[in-house]
Amino acid sequence: MSEEQTTRGHRKLRIGEVISDKMEKTIVVRVRRRITHPRFKKIVTVFSKCYAHDEKSQAKVGDQVRIQETRPLSKSKCWRLVEITHQAEV
Repeated sequence: MSEEQTTRGHRKLRIGEVISDKMEKTIVVRVRRRITHPRFKKIVTVFSKCYAHDEKSQAKVGDQVRIQETRPLSKSKCWRLVEITHQAEV
């Protein structure tokens, strides 16, 4: 195999906050983006929810996590947990 075939393509990384961990092996992550409004030129905060696979169920509500894009694991889940960057205080 050549070098290009052994490496994976570019996969998106996002950092967000866990807002739900009630499902088995799945967390819901709220990702924050700041964009400039196209008409009014004002900076606006936009939130999006991502469903991520958490194999060991280690992330809890309030944790800051890094997630990475992956193949579709279910109808709505196409991200996976890479690491917990900051744990929420109990």
